[in-house]
Amino acid sequence: MSTRLTSKHSVEAHAGFVTPAGAAWLASATSYPRSTLALWESRPTAPVVLPCGTAFDVVSVPAVFGRRMLDRLWEEGPGSGPVATYRGRTLIFAAPGTAHRLPSLLAWEEWGEAVPTPLCHGIGDAVTVPAPAPATTPAGRDGSRWLVAPDTRHPWLPGPEVLLWAGVKAARSAVRISIFPPPESDAKVYDVSRRR
Repeated sequence: MSTRLTSKHSVEAHAGFVTPAGAAWLASATSYPRSTLALWESRPTAPVVLPCGTAFDVVSVPAVFGRRMLDRLWEEGPGSGPVATYRGRTLIFAAPGTAHRLPSLLAWEEWGEAVPTPLCHGIGDAVTVPAPAPATTPAGRDGSRWLVAPDTRHPWLPGPEVLLWAGVKAARSAVRISIFPPPESDAKVYDVSRRR
């Protein structure tokens, strides 16, 4: 089954559980995948640091904005690949090369201060990912958990254009922008559209 999802119901079904194929995909990012898998077999609730840039890139955004992006991806877009939360951040796993391309695409957008700048992790970077097995507490000891857990050896990963689209949609849903100044409190407003 592919991780590319189209409904929230499907997303909720995949939260928190990494399949053996998904764990193999995560471990494939390391130089020693068998050692990583052996670590997880002996300590299935241990988070691990994985390098980015070969199997995946990671786009990290504040948790609330990340959830808005995911809502847009699931409700209006193509779905998402694996997604995790870790220490107040949403980690969106993306196609290799996204970390290099996304910042230049974002530079074209006029975000202002309403939208947080994402941290893009690619070649030469590493991220801490939640353990493959769910922890005994709902969000782990450090607040980490899988929102969409890897469940296949070749998950679909969004590219920079898809994440740009999701970021723009999330920003627009979070901030209402008007080209008109707010009305003065004592100003009289007349409806000029109903002239006689």
